[in-house]
Amino acid sequence: MTDAPDPDAAPESSALSRRRWPWVVGGAATLTIAVGVALAVSGLTAAPDAAPAPSPTSTAVTTPSPAPTSTPTPTPTVAEFPANTVAYDPAGLAQVDVFAVNAGLPIDDDPYAVPSEAIATPRAAGAPVFADPTAEPIGFLPATLPFDGTSVPVVERQEHWLKVLLVGRQAVPSQGNAAQVAGWVRAADVDVVPSDAHVEVAIGARTIDIVRGGERQTIATDFAWGTDATPTPLGRSYIMTTRVVPEFGYTRGHPIVYLSVQSPTLDGFGGADAAVTAFHYHDERSGAISNGCVRVDPAAIAALAELPQGTPVLINP
Repeated sequence: MTDAPDPDAAPESSALSRRRWPWVVGGAATLTIAVGVALAVSGLTAAPDAAPAPSPTSTAVTTPSPAPTSTPTPTPTVAEFPANTVAYDPAGLAQVDVFAVNAGLPIDDDPYAVPSEAIATPRAAGAPVFADPTAEPIGFLPATLPFDGTSVPVVERQEHWLKVLLVGRQAVPSQGNAAQVAGWVRAADVDVVPSDAHVEVAIGARTIDIVRGGERQTIATDFAWGTDATPTPLGRSYIMTTRVVPEFGYTRGHPIVYLSVQSPTLDGFGGADAAVTAFHYHDERSGAISNGCVRVDPAAIAALAELPQGTPVLINP
């Protein structure tokens, strides 16, 4: 999102480069990130489609005697994709990073489901990314990136494959769907660690909770979110990176917690070609007033900043 320039934010000392932080859209007076953040990710927000209703569990029915007993219908199972051991050259694949616009990246198809309690990070060689595990890769996720985003939450797990959320976009808002993207990586290409927490934001109730093991810690009972023109993206995403950006004076020196999702209405922000959403501090932090970022108080941003990269975030209406 794009908040109006913050009078307290330090001016840019030089022309904006593609890799500079001003791609956030949620700051009080700067960024384009959905959460109002100042990293350059403050105002992105794309409302994903509602999650499909779960299929009912089938029940076995027995026909009364003398008819034979009917055979119970087995509960459908997700097909396991076969292993893939092909060696791919990263140089031939598009890098998946916060600036990526890759039409091959699938939009997350279950945006309101909480990811599994696991975070995957590519090993040193990196991980090819697949839209379909039975087809060729459509991108490459390195082990490290300048703006992070390589520790990703697992949303589906198989023996040989993991479905994960990713940074980047399928398209910019003016040309298509800029919602949260996902993809498949091979289990052999990543290290997986447990994740004991996720963040839940309820815009209607004006609450932000950190959920651990089913127990909720409410860290905010009011905050600011995006306007109708620059809404905060709904659905699930994850913490891409956390940084202190002194140039963004409106943060008062507090860290910015950048998310993987970008604005549903802004192609870019602050002269950069990304519009990331974020959590950040702001003096004005109540109601629909940001460029998409979520503006919070000092205690809330401190609690959020303690969470590791890859922590899932679920934003509800």
